[in-house]
Amino acid sequence: MLKQVCLMLGLFMLVSCNKSTVDKESPRCIKTKVQEFKGSCCDEGANVKEYEFQGKPAYVFDPGTCGADMSSTVTDEDCNTLGILGGISGNVKINGDDFSQANYQRTIWEQ
Repeated sequence: MLKQVCLMLGLFMLVSCNKSTVDKESPRCIKTKVQEFKGSCCDEGANVKEYEFQGKPAYVFDPGTCGADMSSTVTDEDCNTLGILGGISGNVKINGDDFSQANYQRTIWEQ
């Protein structure tokens, strides 16, 4: 019995340390895209966040902090690329609007 309790506590602690699964309420294509993204992002700081932008959901795929001048891809809920933020040019506009005007909704996935 004690062995089972210790095993369950250990498993709980392991799972609660890192959000390695994609938010269940995310659109299907975003879930798929996050699974693909996991293999190409940094070991630390990578995340996918949902925003409301221009009246619609927008998802920012931030690769993390393992390189200089990295860019984040912005997609819509159908996984169409809307644009790129950051990078060497420091771009802040998507569809002609400053993305800083977007309203954060939730974090879909983080590493």
